[in-house]
Amino acid sequence: MPKKIGLVTIGQSPRVDMTPEMEPFLDEGCVFVEAGALDDLLPKEIEELAPSAGGITYVSRLRSGSYAKLEKSKLLPLVQEKITKLEEEVSSTILVCTGSFPTLIHTKPLLFPDKILSGMVKSVIGNGKLGILVPLQEQEESLTEKWGDVPLVAESANPYQHDADLVTPALKLKDSGAEIIVLDCMGYTESHKNIVKKTTGLPVILSRSVVARVAAELS
Repeated sequence: MPKKIGLVTIGQSPRVDMTPEMEPFLDEGCVFVEAGALDDLLPKEIEELAPSAGGITYVSRLRSGSYAKLEKSKLLPLVQEKITKLEEEVSSTILVCTGSFPTLIHTKPLLFPDKILSGMVKSVIGNGKLGILVPLQEQEESLTEKWGDVPLVAESANPYQHDADLVTPALKLKDSGAEIIVLDCMGYTESHKNIVKKTTGLPVILSRSVVARVAAELS
């Protein structure tokens, strides 16, 4: 029997834009089992999860290939439901979002990308300045909190938007003194990483591959 690792996205599954890039990191005999917080919702119900004034905004891919802006507080019970259900058949689970979800309850290993990325970067950056690329401008403040006292600069580029401009924000990060760039969303692809790396000449950390490597160690 294959060993199963859960993938819980805050959008809809399957994440055909992501899992093909993560699967090669798994050991032979391991498979991903996917679930999405929005899988069972109608379009109108998804619209009701849109951020209200002052709410923390996340963004994720829908099955159609489009994307939705979502409010964290409205998402939490849906994400929790999927994690609880998946734990009935998987050995560990990955939360497919680099946002902070400290209140989620789990009985098996649950990988939080925000914690993995923060720990990795803090171990290597020293006194250098971090550059982070996030999907939306309104996320620049909320998604920087997890980095604590690490000096950083932030710019935005939506990985779910066709032909999104990554060159301009990448150059802004470099011009602002960034020494390492983190693509701070699981939606960014290997292609996005290559664009930013070629544009800046800086080390670029891709969230999905880092998390997949950690998951492989648990498999």
